[in-house]
Amino acid sequence: MLGTFTYHNPTKIYFGPNALEGLADELTKYGPNVVLVYGGGSIKKNGVYDQVTAVLNASGKNVTEIAGVMPNPTVEKLREGVAVAKAASADLILAVGGGSVCDYSKAVSVSANCDEDPWEKYFVRFEEPSCPVVPVGCVLTMAGTGSEMNAGAVITDHAAKLKVGHVFANSDVMPKFSILNPEFTLSLPHRQVVAGIYDAFNHICEQYFSGSDNNVSDSIAEGLMRSVVENGRIAANDDQNYEARSNIMWAATWALNTLIAKGKPTDWMVHMLGQGVGAVTDATHGMTLSAVSLPYYRFIMDAGLPKFARFATHVWGINPTGKSERELAEAGLSAMEAWMRELGVAMNLTELGVTEADLDDIVAATFIMTGGYKTLTKEDVRNVLKQCL
Repeated sequence: MLGTFTYHNPTKIYFGPNALEGLADELTKYGPNVVLVYGGGSIKKNGVYDQVTAVLNASGKNVTEIAGVMPNPTVEKLREGVAVAKAASADLILAVGGGSVCDYSKAVSVSANCDEDPWEKYFVRFEEPSCPVVPVGCVLTMAGTGSEMNAGAVITDHAAKLKVGHVFANSDVMPKFSILNPEFTLSLPHRQVVAGIYDAFNHICEQYFSGSDNNVSDSIAEGLMRSVVENGRIAANDDQNYEARSNIMWAATWALNTLIAKGKPTDWMVHMLGQGVGAVTDATHGMTLSAVSLPYYRFIMDAGLPKFARFATHVWGINPTGKSERELAEAGLSAMEAWMRELGVAMNLTELGVTEADLDDIVAATFIMTGGYKTLTKEDVRNVLKQCL
């Protein structure tokens, strides 16, 4: 561990079939005004809405709702939510849904006590909160993003063709508590399940494929990846398997709660490519990542060959005997590709409706990151995207 770091994660986790029992105790810590945030109504169909509102009503809370948060929350929806939270004098924002609902709630939380435009302040100028942050709690209904235990928020501006993530440095933005009942994820459509599985896996990859020292964070990452691979296979064939889904849920949380990033640089270029695609297509986040991952990793592989070879042996169990380091690295990515096909995730951008005519907009929307083994130019971005078609 050659890096120097500080680690603090204040989010309290309630995990398991009875996790919602923790909500009543948590609500006693906040004032009477709760803003309940959720998506398109699936929580009303699967009964989660009724369970949550029963606890809120029993706790005597004044509840204001923000419904209809979309999978890629828009700047217009953000401004709407900020106005609702202001009018309600929100003491707590309770997100009930997947990562998009959690992301959105954090974006509202940093803006509800501010007069500045949230998009300009946080997603253009990337400032930190200069006003009190409204506490956020999460009841998770989809595993994958890790938003339930970090300070990140991603918002889309369709007019500007931008999808921008801001990971806040202020730990006040992190959820104060998150309730993780794997049963709440069992009603998800299969495509969302596998998209979440790949999202979690790629979060780990983004932190793993960087640095060159002997790092405990990489060893933890490898264990998480093996768990996601094993349980992803099970869930892809039986998405009602509680044990597999619970393991995926917990691994997804640890994939992006900042632990495995400690002591090393990180990459995040796959996410920048995926967010560029998402800005133009509004496609499911996990599928945009799967569509661009392999061409990107094959593009940078030679620059980080020892780590890619280690990935092959430590994650995929490939026997190194008789193989060069490069052959081993290629075998690891081939094993990853085979697993992705087992899951049934998008393997190219054409599946997401992208054509070569869209590349200019996607390139323009792609931020360049510098933490990985190779820093891309805009021309490199274009070439990688062509390989993704």
